[in-house]
Amino acid sequence: MLVCVPKAEKTAPQPPEDLMNAVPPLPLEAHAFEDLYVGQSESYRRLVSASDVVGFAAISGDRNPIHLSEHFAANTPFKSRIAHGLYTASLISAILGTRLPGPGAVYLSQTLKFLAPVHIGDTVDVAVEVVELIEAKSRARLSCICSVDGQDVLAGEAVVMVPTRAQMEHA
Repeated sequence: MLVCVPKAEKTAPQPPEDLMNAVPPLPLEAHAFEDLYVGQSESYRRLVSASDVVGFAAISGDRNPIHLSEHFAANTPFKSRIAHGLYTASLISAILGTRLPGPGAVYLSQTLKFLAPVHIGDTVDVAVEVVELIEAKSRARLSCICSVDGQDVLAGEAVVMVPTRAQMEHA
């Protein structure tokens, strides 16, 4: 006897409800190249949760047990699980893509120097500041610092392509 079972409807997988509502997104704020100035800055603060680290491991494929296993991490110099370095760096991207310069900006390069570990439960303060404007190509160079409790944990520079007012008006 052949039994027909209806096909399950295909839908895009949804993130768990707790991840979708855990942290409100940064509001979008777009700046045209002409509106940027040296010294302009933006900051962002993020509490690093275990679900952030597990989610980053799933997305990146980096399943190093120092990020995922308390037992493993307890036997390292860090003594407990640490966040992925690129998770911390991704918080810089949150500012560049949503606030300074904001929507329409395109990452061209990023230097990173990891200075100290970030543990689950740490609050990371991210600061980005315009340090140079390159008018010929509508580029901005920005200083990027991440810190925990006043101690720098990551430092670097980003270069981004920034849309001009004319480009933003025609988008």
